[in-house]
Amino acid sequence: MATTPGFLTDWPWKPLRSYKYVVWAPWVVKSTYDFITSDAKDRDYGLMLIFPFMLFRMLNNQFWISLSRYKTAKGKNRIVDKTIEFDQVDRERDWDDQIIFNGLLYYIGFYSLDESKQLPLWRLDGVIIVTLLHMGVVEFLYYWLHRALHHHYLYNRYHSHHHSSIVTEPITSVIHPFGEHIAYFMLFAIPLLTVTLTKTGSIVAFAGYVTYIDVMNNMGHCNFELIPKIAFSIFPPLKYLMYTPTYHSLHHTQFRTNYSLFMPFYDYVYGTLDKSTDTLYEKSLKQEDESPNVVHLTHLTTPESIYHMRLGFASVASKPYTSPKWYLLMLWPVTMISMLITWIYGKTFVVERNVFKNLIMQTWAIPKYKIQYFMEWHRESINELIENAILEADVKGAKVVTLGLLNQAEELNGSGELFIRRNPKLKVKLVDGSSLAVAVVLNSIPKGTTQVVIRGNFNKVAYSLALALCHKGIQVSISRSHNYQRLKSELELSGDQDKLITMRSCSQKVWLVGDGLSKEEELKASKGTLIIPYSQFPPKRVNKDCFYYTTPAMLTPKHLENVDSCENWLPRRVMSAWRIAGILHGLEGWNVNECGNEMFNIDKIWQASLLHGFTPLTTSFK
Repeated sequence: MATTPGFLTDWPWKPLRSYKYVVWAPWVVKSTYDFITSDAKDRDYGLMLIFPFMLFRMLNNQFWISLSRYKTAKGKNRIVDKTIEFDQVDRERDWDDQIIFNGLLYYIGFYSLDESKQLPLWRLDGVIIVTLLHMGVVEFLYYWLHRALHHHYLYNRYHSHHHSSIVTEPITSVIHPFGEHIAYFMLFAIPLLTVTLTKTGSIVAFAGYVTYIDVMNNMGHCNFELIPKIAFSIFPPLKYLMYTPTYHSLHHTQFRTNYSLFMPFYDYVYGTLDKSTDTLYEKSLKQEDESPNVVHLTHLTTPESIYHMRLGFASVASKPYTSPKWYLLMLWPVTMISMLITWIYGKTFVVERNVFKNLIMQTWAIPKYKIQYFMEWHRESINELIENAILEADVKGAKVVTLGLLNQAEELNGSGELFIRRNPKLKVKLVDGSSLAVAVVLNSIPKGTTQVVIRGNFNKVAYSLALALCHKGIQVSISRSHNYQRLKSELELSGDQDKLITMRSCSQKVWLVGDGLSKEEELKASKGTLIIPYSQFPPKRVNKDCFYYTTPAMLTPKHLENVDSCENWLPRRVMSAWRIAGILHGLEGWNVNECGNEMFNIDKIWQASLLHGFTPLTTSFK
C-alpha cells in the first residue's frame, strides 16, 4: 500500500479475491453469443479477439517474469544486487488487475462506439497516427504526470506503492493503485480513441500498440540488462527513443531522475537525466554469470510443480505446495508444453539464488519428474544429468553440492557415491545432508519419550536414527526382520541390542516414518500418535487422529536473503535439512564428502545449525 492510501486505492473487485475474473463473464458470454448468432459476413472478429488477446497479455507478462527471474538468479547482467522478499511478492500478486480493467474498458468501448465495429485487420495510416501520437502526446503528458506523481502529496497517497519495490520485476510495472491506473488508461487511450473516431483504426494498430506498451513496461522493469550496446552504435538516436532496464532501474533507486515513459528524449530536454545512466548501463552489460559457493540440486516433482518454482507463478511459488489448484489443472495444455520443453532442453537449469552472509547459493533443477526416478530405464539419463551438474559446479568453483529429493536415492546412485567413484579428482564436495536430517528428527522427538517405532522404507537416515536412539536408551521398534538383523549386529558391539525390538504393535505414540508407508499401516496408528517423517517426501496424512510433523527442516534466519518462494511443501522461510546441510558445510569450510555410507558428525552439524541461526520447527499438523 501507499504510505498514506488515497481515494480509489483499492480495485473495485478486491472483495472477490481469486474469483475476480467473474467480472468478465457477462461480456465474454455476450460477445460470444453475438459472434455466433451473427451472419458469417457480419461477424466482428475484433470483438471475438478481445478475450484471447487479454489471455495473450497474461502469457506475455508471465514470459517476462520467468525470464527475468532466471537471468537474475544466474547473475548475468544483473543491475541491482539486492534481494526480493515475500512482502514484495504479496504486494505484486495482483498484477493481472490492470488486464481485467483494460478488458472491461475494451468491451465497453466496443459496444459504445459504432466506429469501433468491423475494424479491418490492417491500415497503414492508423499505425502511423498511433506512432506519432504516442511519441508526441503520450510520452510528453506521461513525463509531466509522472513528475506530478512524485510530488509529496500524490507520492504518499499513490505512487509510493509502486516505488516500494526497489528491486524491480517485470510485473512491478503495473503495480499501482486503481486511481493511478485510471489516469494511465486515459493517457494510453488517446492514440487508440483517435484512430477509432477517425475510422483509421485496425486490429493490428490496437493489438500492436497495447503489446508494445506491455513489452516495454516489462522489459524496463527487468533487473537485468538485455539491450546490446551495438544497437546504439548502429543507430545513435535510439538512445532518445528507447529506454533500457538500467535506465528505469535508476529511477527506482534515485527517485528524482529518469521520469520518461519509454523514450528518454524528455529527460534530456528537461534536464532530469541521471548522470550515471551510461555508466550503469555499461557496467551491467559486463556482469557475467555468477559463480555460486553452494549448489542445491533438486528436480521437478509433479507436472504442475513447474508453477511452484520461483521461475513459475510468483504468487503460487510463495505458498507451500499442496494438491494442484483447480486453475492449475485447467492449464493442462500449458503444462504439457512445459513438460515437452524440459525434455527437449534436457539440461539442469538455475531456479533460485540466495545469499547467506558471504555465501552465494544457487538452486539448480534436474528436468525430470518424480515418476521418472522410479523408472529403471530413466536412471542412466538422470545420473548423467546429475553428474554433469556436479562437474559444472566444480568448474564454476563451488565448494559444495547438495543432492536434494530423489537425486540422492540409494537405488539410483548409492546416495551420491557413484559420482565420487567416477570422478575421484572432484574438488567440490558432495553432501546428501543425512546427518542434519537425523539431527532434526532426533531433536523433534518429545523429551521423556521411551519408545519409538520406525516404519516405511529403511534407508541411510533410518539406520542412523535407530542407532542413535538405541545409544540414547530409547527403545526402537522395527517392523521388518531384515532391518532388525542388520541393526542388531551393529548394536552388539556397544551392548545396546536390548533397546532394539521387532514387533508389529502400533501402541507407540511416536512414529518415525519414511517412504513406502502404506495407507493401511498409517491408519493403524493410535489416537494422538506423533508422526515424524525422516523422508524427503511427506506422508499422505490420512490418519486424522494423528499429529504430523513436516519433513526434516528448520526455520531460516532473517539474514538469509532473497527468499521469496517456498521449498516444495514447506512453509515460508523454512528450508529442508538436506539443503541447510550444504550451507553449513560451505560456511564452516568442512572439506569432506557426505555421501554413500559416509555420515558426518550428527552433534557437530546440529550445533553448527543453531550457531548460524537456524531454528528447530515445533509446529505439528493434525
